Amino acid sequence: MSPDAAARRGSSGDRMTTAALLSPADFTELARTGPATAGMAALRAGLRSRRLLLLKALLVRVKRCGESVDSAVARRFEAAWSLLEQAERAHPRVVREVLDYPTTGAWLAAALAAPEGPALDRRLDRLESIAVTAALRAGCPLDLTVTAPGGSFSLTGVGRLLVDGERIRVRARSRLVRIGPEGSRTGQAVLHLADPRSGTLTGLGTGWTVLRTLPGATAVLDDLDPYRVPPDGVGAPPRAAGERDHTDADAWDGRWRAAQQLLRQVDPARATEVAGLVRAVVPLAPGGPRSAHMSATLRAAPGAVLASLPSSARAMAETLVHETHHSKLAALHELVPLHRPGRPARHQVGWRSDPRPIAGVLQGAYAHLALTDLWRRAAAAGGLSAAWRTSAGQQFERFHDQVGGALEILLESDELTIAGREFTRQMKRHHASLGTGRTALG
Repeated sequence: MSPDAAARRGSSGDRMTTAALLSPADFTELARTGPATAGMAALRAGLRSRRLLLLKALLVRVKRCGESVDSAVARRFEAAWSLLEQAERAHPRVVREVLDYPTTGAWLAAALAAPEGPALDRRLDRLESIAVTAALRAGCPLDLTVTAPGGSFSLTGVGRLLVDGERIRVRARSRLVRIGPEGSRTGQAVLHLADPRSGTLTGLGTGWTVLRTLPGATAVLDDLDPYRVPPDGVGAPPRAAGERDHTDADAWDGRWRAAQQLLRQVDPARATEVAGLVRAVVPLAPGGPRSAHMSATLRAAPGAVLASLPSSARAMAETLVHETHHSKLAALHELVPLHRPGRPARHQVGWRSDPRPIAGVLQGAYAHLALTDLWRRAAAAGGLSAAWRTSAGQQFERFHDQVGGALEILLESDELTIAGREFTRQMKRHHASLGTGRTALG
């Protein structure tokens, strides 16, 4: 991927072309929280264009910074860029998957925001691990030495290697990969390109830990990537990333499997959408014995659900639907801006105690509209526990009114773009179609 190619692919013209692929019908279906297949394809294409644009912006920034970037860091960055080009020529789909992985977006946002000097230098080395991941998954022959800051080297969306020292050697040939400390013949991990068509890597060895794939899905339980949660945590009070040693993988697997089963019973199309959109579930560290469950989506990393362990299958199902819609709206806003930036107004909504900017009102209204749709279906569905049907009916009645109030705030605001107003009008039509109170629940 040459700099010129990245510039062309990430240009505003590309964004307009991708936006044109989003038909009025798909736009309406997305506004009504529906799982629009063609619409989601356009959002994924828009996300990819956005990532390429940000990569180009980072390359330009590195060149403009000149001598303020450490010379060794700059050389590694340029070598990593060349390796990424090589991988793209060999297996472009695999490179797209690595660039689309949520933590790639989180890293790009952090690198572009970092001040010049050591803070930026530390983030630039991440491109090395992204490029090596892409090259290994693409089946490229390799023999190179790369940095492992703090003795940790992350293969994006695959796993992590811990070593003594900060340099590792990577050798790949004929689908076999050996990776370990520089200058050492012991303590090596051995990886295997199990499926060249999909770029699937498997392996074992000293210091190597693989990301676990959730049952029946392509999504992983990511408790390893250094960019999975911002350094200052998420939420208030802030939650840190859950670490592998403290992650109950069996509990997460069970919640995921049971939640998928519930969603298939209540809304099969929604279950398919969640399975297709969620690339990673990121466990958050517990916040104390009395802390409430929390979940979040990073705007820079759509497709990742950050969450503490939900208490039940239905809580997991609701979390997945809620955060999936935050991801959808984040991707759509990058493709078709829905509101204008930089406005100071704050608005009170029913589900938060603190006033929210218009972007927060829109995000909250959209996610809760999807949940009211789910709760309405659950309250009327057969084969579900009486507890969830009762709870779903109560939640529907409570949040239906709150979403309606938020939609009025949005429609009265001058902070929405033309597209944002149309999006909100379609949300309101769907909200009205759900009915109100007990009459909606049958």
